[in-house]
Amino acid sequence: MPNLQVLAEQAKGKQLDLLDKIWMKVKPEDKEDKIIANVVSLTLNSLCSMASALLLVGVDKKRELYFQTSGGPSAGQLNRLHSGRQSSVAEWVMRSGKPMMVNNPEKNSGFYKLVDDATGFRTRHALAAPLTSRGKVFGVIEALNKTGGEIFTKHDLNTIMYCANVSLTAFDGYRTNNDLIQSYKSTVRALVSLADAKETSGGGHSRRLVEYALMGARELGLNKRQQQTIEYAALLHDIGKLSIADNILNKAEPLTDKEWAVIRRHPIVGYEILRDIPFLKEASILILYHHEKYDGSGYPQGLHGDNIPLGARLIAVVDAFDNMTTPHAYREAIPAQKAFTELADKAGDQFCPLAVKAFNTGYVRSHLTKKKRPVY
Repeated sequence: MPNLQVLAEQAKGKQLDLLDKIWMKVKPEDKEDKIIANVVSLTLNSLCSMASALLLVGVDKKRELYFQTSGGPSAGQLNRLHSGRQSSVAEWVMRSGKPMMVNNPEKNSGFYKLVDDATGFRTRHALAAPLTSRGKVFGVIEALNKTGGEIFTKHDLNTIMYCANVSLTAFDGYRTNNDLIQSYKSTVRALVSLADAKETSGGGHSRRLVEYALMGARELGLNKRQQQTIEYAALLHDIGKLSIADNILNKAEPLTDKEWAVIRRHPIVGYEILRDIPFLKEASILILYHHEKYDGSGYPQGLHGDNIPLGARLIAVVDAFDNMTTPHAYREAIPAQKAFTELADKAGDQFCPLAVKAFNTGYVRSHLTKKKRPVY
């Protein structure tokens, strides 16, 4: 006969493994619907239940629970329901703020009537736990019926409570992260507006660089996160010029050595402005190196070849292209085809050949399909 203590320890170990899986899959930066789907799926599988659901409290005054996402054979029907007032285990858990385990449905048939009548699913056993934030329940996670017909145990109740706690952490992380992202985007827009005021080419340089850089990034097969990093780096590549006096930045005569030293510091200044903002940390590194040259003759560190981050190499290419094809007070713009010839001539010296080829291909492809520019 199996040792009950051993079985209990094994069950506890499985619960801890479950928590690790949830924590690895449900990351705070994931979108809310993905968090919900992962939690429901993991709850369903960990408890060996026939159905699992996550219900959220409505924002209206009635504060009724709505099935947000369900897993199992009745998921389609459940997702169209709201639980009603005082008509389910989940509703009781939402109002009491306490977890609940029910293994005697014949004494609590009212708890299941709405769901069972709507889905044809016969509830035999149920578990539910609240999601509570700042003293208020905003949702409930529940599991119904074990696949083998067994009753739910105290270990199962502990498991669903753990699932609820991890879910809450993920939700809080998502919402905090989302608020930060919105804040960062507002900051980016404000910084770009300031940087635009420093432009000498009539405005729009940074926004054009985003368009051009993304053309090249797509051709290089970079993933969405890498593309986003390049997007923000291109948009803010010259933010360090905020530290440069207008009489130096707009000077028509040749710059002195001292003035060149000031100019050459702007990638460092841009990096220092942005490096402590989590949302822009990776982009700040590309900004630091976007004036490095492939042959090692650039600044601020004289990096060579592939030691320069690929995103920075790409931004260097599109920065030069836009400068050549945009009119300035001291010279006329040149046609795009001539600019591409200039880039090709300097590939391997000033510019990364891979970045030049990717941008050229992306530019041609984009103009054939007439892709729209990003809007900021």
